[in-house]
Amino acid sequence: MKAFFKRSYWLFIVAAVIVVVDQVTKWLVVTNIPYGGMWSPWEWLTPIARIVHWSNTGVAFGMLQGMNPVFIGLAVVVSGMIIYYYQKLEKQDGLIKLALMLELGGAIGNLVDRIQYGHVIDFVSVGNFPVFNVADSCITVGVIILLIGVWIQEKREKTRRAAATQDQTLDGNVN
Repeated sequence: MKAFFKRSYWLFIVAAVIVVVDQVTKWLVVTNIPYGGMWSPWEWLTPIARIVHWSNTGVAFGMLQGMNPVFIGLAVVVSGMIIYYYQKLEKQDGLIKLALMLELGGAIGNLVDRIQYGHVIDFVSVGNFPVFNVADSCITVGVIILLIGVWIQEKREKTRRAAATQDQTLDGNVN
């Protein structure tokens, strides 16, 4: 168990910070802006970016509305899988570890909302893009970083295999 926490220390620290920031920003929105209301510090900024009080019972871009119980279960399963998989990563997989930290924090942040409110609180509104929150941003950035990390990992493995093949070829020619 001690080894588990030693390997997972940063996963839990970063995820916890994300959850705190996510929940504090949502609390500020819920306590200061009425549902459906909007706040913008400058009138000229309002068409571009604003803070709104909105909710989402679905997933990204408002898809699959009304399936909150399914998403609660899914968030628990995905969080468990992230914690499990994180343990298997090597030190050189730093980008993948960072991605999993962001994704775990985002998943738990939105899970808290689903359990507490029955929906996710969204508040960042940019242009005509769907409204989102800190947890959503962390999940999205985490997925992008994960894709980059996997691509780098595959490239590293391909290079390693090519070098091993070349070494075998050279060894075969020397004998």
